Amino acid sequence: MNDIISSRQFARDDLERIFEVATGMEPISRGEEESQLLRNKYLATLFFEASTRTRFSFEIAMLRLGGQVINTTNVAFSSITKGESVHDTVKVVGNFVDIIAIRHPQVGSALIASKATNKPVINAGDGHGEHPTQALLDLFTILKEKNGINGLKIALVGDLRFGRTIHSLAQLLTHYDVEIFFVSPEILRAPESLLAYLKEKGVSYHETEDLEEVIGQIDVLYDTRIQEERFADPKEYEKVKNCYTIDKEMVGKGKEDISIMHPLPRLEEICEEVDELPNAAYFRQSFYGVPIRMALLAILLGKA
Repeated sequence: MNDIISSRQFARDDLERIFEVATGMEPISRGEEESQLLRNKYLATLFFEASTRTRFSFEIAMLRLGGQVINTTNVAFSSITKGESVHDTVKVVGNFVDIIAIRHPQVGSALIASKATNKPVINAGDGHGEHPTQALLDLFTILKEKNGINGLKIALVGDLRFGRTIHSLAQLLTHYDVEIFFVSPEILRAPESLLAYLKEKGVSYHETEDLEEVIGQIDVLYDTRIQEERFADPKEYEKVKNCYTIDKEMVGKGKEDISIMHPLPRLEEICEEVDELPNAAYFRQSFYGVPIRMALLAILLGKA
């Protein structure tokens, strides 16, 4: 691997290697062990969209491995405000650092970045396109929570149209024997291109607007925020913003060991009362972003 741009680039062997390295990184990610594996290596985090978990986990992953970080966390403080292209920004920054993680509102921006430099580029989210590192940590979470992936029934709930985490995770799930349930309002259905890809890969999936219809069947409920910022018409957002609410009562309708996941941030789609349940995996999920991104940094820099 030279860059990480899309979930579709991974083979099953790639996933197993990443998860093996990430598992070995867990003591370092928790601060239980020290490492200088990436000493004298520099990561640039070029984030032109808001981020908390993704940016922090990339940066702490690099620092825990003994590397250094330089960052841009707001487009207002970059030369993009002067009209500089993503290509030129990355070409310049690539001269300063060893590896780049980029988040940008433009779909395809990470691919553009990868062509501008010979340094490894990691897609940290490109608009409503993809978020492959989130998908990797999501899959790693499922593996940890369920002690395996094959045979699971997984519901992807909420904003399936604009949700880049959904797009990327569904693509990774094609490497396993799973059944996927897409649960969303009609206007937020999963893109036809994604469904066509699942058909091509022979993945069994179902679509419904009714969460209660499937809650009793599934092993993992992956909930997502309805993203107001992706709607051109605020009235359309208002119609669907609270279409699903996961509370204790809803969890109680599922299997006893159902795992509730969410890429965060959440708004009102998961009630805080769910946090105290053992089923609530979303904060554990956010932690797994650190060992996964440690593994990716080490692999791309030839240190794994």
